[in-house]
Amino acid sequence: MDATAKREKLAEHIHNKEFVLAPGVYDLISAKVADRLDFRALYMTGYGIAASHLGLPDAGLASYGDVVDRVRKIAHGTSTPLICDADTGFGGLLNVKHTIEGFEEAGCSAIQIEDQEIPKKCGHTPGRRVVPIEDMVEKIRVAVDTRRDSNFLIIARTDSRAELGMNEAIKRGKAFHNAGADIVFIEAPESENEIREIGDAFPNIPLLANMSDFGKTPILNADKLKEIGFAISIFPGLSFLTAAGALDSAYKTLLNDGTSDHVDVPRLTLPEMHKLMGFEDVWEFEKRYARDNN
Repeated sequence: MDATAKREKLAEHIHNKEFVLAPGVYDLISAKVADRLDFRALYMTGYGIAASHLGLPDAGLASYGDVVDRVRKIAHGTSTPLICDADTGFGGLLNVKHTIEGFEEAGCSAIQIEDQEIPKKCGHTPGRRVVPIEDMVEKIRVAVDTRRDSNFLIIARTDSRAELGMNEAIKRGKAFHNAGADIVFIEAPESENEIREIGDAFPNIPLLANMSDFGKTPILNADKLKEIGFAISIFPGLSFLTAAGALDSAYKTLLNDGTSDHVDVPRLTLPEMHKLMGFEDVWEFEKRYARDNN
């Protein structure tokens, strides 16, 4: 499925109110594992990119170039629509224009931009501050005007709940939708009641819920979120938290035992990993074209 078809497919799911459950991915191993399953979208997590690509915290340290390179590789290496975290758009209005152009060209199906001040921080950490509402509205207008494919969805995120409260967050979400955002994302509500308040405030407007493991927001399942009025839920941390936890356990066992015989975490077998990475295509190619040297 090419990029245009993937964007059309994701937009169709949203239009038809088919709930989109999107696991977080951050590299091509996590992306290929998720891609072979039946998810309607994948979510490329900014935290995961900063951590895996740079070994740094999600604090505005990953550049446009760092991230768009990962967008291109993951989008081209998978067949599932890819939702991409683009932080603040990496700067001012001209940067947002450049980001929209680059992410769309790279194969992204939906792009998420937030209203934090620069440098931004992970949405479930303290110290976040937001820009004036008018500044973010202008960013959204630039994003909408810049995209070439109307199915390239614009997700507008506000981090204002922590600093300014739910009323301001809802006000911003409505302003962002009026500016042309396709999907509204209010980050880090702190109770199920707040999640329901968001659902009630945006009837018939697609909403995204961030189900961040060990974060500020309670984890609700897909059926409940759909009933409340949400269109998408993302699980950005599930991938890198699971991978880091499994590696921590496996490496400790190796250090203690001097062998991997007693490592007690789920693992693919080597043949399963070969299949995931596409070795079967390599072997088929060799059968067809390689010379017999015997």
